[in-house]
Amino acid sequence: MAPILKDVKQEIGDSASILKVDVDKNPQAAAAYQVQGVPTLILFKQGKVLWRQSGVVQKNGLVGVIKKFTV
Repeated sequence: MAPILKDVKQEIGDSASILKVDVDKNPQAAAAYQVQGVPTLILFKQGKVLWRQSGVVQKNGLVGVIKKFTV
């Protein structure tokens, strides 16, 4: 996912932040958001979960989801 996330960030610019959390080093975060598979992508806006999906999401799909919720 790292190269895909890099490409997504280049396309979306400052309209969203991308954070990666290592669930092995942060089990509390994994438990709090019920992460059971890696990768799990979660889109937040003002602290609320708007979208989530487990598994790899391609660049165009992820950009589309972000734009849908940030416009």
